Amino acid sequence: MALASALVLAWRRWRLRARGVQLGAGCLVSRLVQLRPRQGRIAVGDGCTLDAGVILDTYGDGAIELGPRVFVGPYTVVYGHGGVAIGAGTLVSMHCRILSSNHTVPPLGTEIRSQPDILLPTRIGRDVWLGAGVTVLGGVTIGDGCIVGAGAVVTKDLPPGAIAHGVPAVVRGWREGARPGP
Repeated sequence: MALASALVLAWRRWRLRARGVQLGAGCLVSRLVQLRPRQGRIAVGDGCTLDAGVILDTYGDGAIELGPRVFVGPYTVVYGHGGVAIGAGTLVSMHCRILSSNHTVPPLGTEIRSQPDILLPTRIGRDVWLGAGVTVLGGVTIGDGCIVGAGAVVTKDLPPGAIAHGVPAVVRGWREGARPGP
């Protein structure tokens, strides 16, 4: 049985690499994960875990990069059209959404979907914890060591060590040892 599991895992890794996905050593990727590099690139660092129902989609020639030891919880969706980078040791809880683009808003009478996207690179630092159901909008940078409370919508950059929650997310505190900015 162990040999069959190893062969299935090797086959899945080979298929993903053939489609343009770089998987680091020791990654755990659930069978229900969807990795869609399209013309872009998905790079998953060593020791990452992608739980059931995770979708990583570059939408065109975008990029998604996960540093080592990143955990992505069940049913999280990451759209990397404008580029998404997630730092080492970050925890992304269940049902999170991470975006890296937005729609152009044309005049009334012009279809929204006919307009080009605005690409907005999104950066999430290392050792960050995104609580369940957090939404990170395109163009946002979340600093190293941040904690974002469940259900928050991050619309603006968060400084390193901040504890934020709410809609929109607001800094409400600091991790011990973090230095609040001006």
